[in-house]
Amino acid sequence: MSGALDGILVVDFSHVMAGPYASHLLCLLGAEVIKIEAPGIGDAMRNYGPDRRYDGMAPAFVAVNAGKKSMVLNLKHAPAREAARRLIARADVVLENFRPGVMARFGLDYASVRELQPRMVYCSVSGYGQHSPRRDWPAIDNIVQATSGMMSLSGEQGDDPMRVGFPVVDTLTGQTAAFAILAALLRRERTGAGELIDVAMFDAAIAFMASAVVPYLVTGRGLARTGNVGYSGQPTSGVFVSSDGRQVSLGVVQQPQFETLARLVGRADWLADPRFANADLRRKHADEMHQALSALFATRPAAQWEQELSEAGIPCGMVREVSEAIALDGLAERGIKLPLHVPSLPDLQDVAIVNAGFKFSEDSPHIDVAPPCLGEHNEEILASLGFDAAQRREILAGNDPGHKA
Repeated sequence: MSGALDGILVVDFSHVMAGPYASHLLCLLGAEVIKIEAPGIGDAMRNYGPDRRYDGMAPAFVAVNAGKKSMVLNLKHAPAREAARRLIARADVVLENFRPGVMARFGLDYASVRELQPRMVYCSVSGYGQHSPRRDWPAIDNIVQATSGMMSLSGEQGDDPMRVGFPVVDTLTGQTAAFAILAALLRRERTGAGELIDVAMFDAAIAFMASAVVPYLVTGRGLARTGNVGYSGQPTSGVFVSSDGRQVSLGVVQQPQFETLARLVGRADWLADPRFANADLRRKHADEMHQALSALFATRPAAQWEQELSEAGIPCGMVREVSEAIALDGLAERGIKLPLHVPSLPDLQDVAIVNAGFKFSEDSPHIDVAPPCLGEHNEEILASLGFDAAQRREILAGNDPGHKA
């Protein structure tokens, strides 16, 4: 199976989540990704989580590193830097997420790399950008959720700030970086010119929150926190408890949807009630509307509400656990789960990872190769770069903990 990025070589100096997720998306599209890791434990995500049995191949690492190759280089070691330069000279993309200035100290910044490969697409991912008053501040997902205002948006008015329950900033930053890299590669095809891309986690978070940020920029007023009530603020867009105790999310935000709902559930009286005549009046009488809907949803089980309302064109869905969502029927046809054999996992080796989230009519995103063990491809890559056995030993000597640079 070919891919949209077949023939594209990505040299990936990134670690943890945002950068590796970007290269993961490129890998799903067919790019060859060579992951450069530091001696010792390599990417810290290899050992992420409380279960030490998974050290070296932690589930979070498996999630975004399948299909890549791993080479361990001590970039403080001059022969290793030469190997990196030789590899970069063959590459199309360099991706890194060190703190600003680190790659320059290694002589691997964009200006240096451009001399090796003028058509290079070079993407730097950082917390606050390469040129920012906060460029040197360390940042991880939960920090940027805090500093960007994201944590202030969830929950009810008066609640303490609450982080989104997964590393959303890391993921959206990686997606932003992949999008930028694809745009730069397309531009290169048209103009022949390379590109320097500066992706900041903070910037990506602000862009991702456009539906909350722009209303403030336009009106000067921030959005009120509405808990489980939808973005529209309407009482018909919220979460209700069904007869079996399961929660159901309703998303009635348009007048025709409200009218369809009222007729479907035998509450045509709502249409004649002046309190509920339109969205503004329903917001004004939100408590009464919410009470009526709560009584209604308590009469049937969640699955029945989900099916009947959805089939009638009314947005409605059960609140599910992740385990329930990923087990829904039809996902195989969507290709959202990719089966993967990972021999180094301690228990079950046949697992699955998540695909890119979209399909092509031809050659959809796909990976069927396990994530690499640390340094698995050292010899293969160095030999392909023309280093003889003695040179390879000299390069890899820098990985020895006792070696002095």
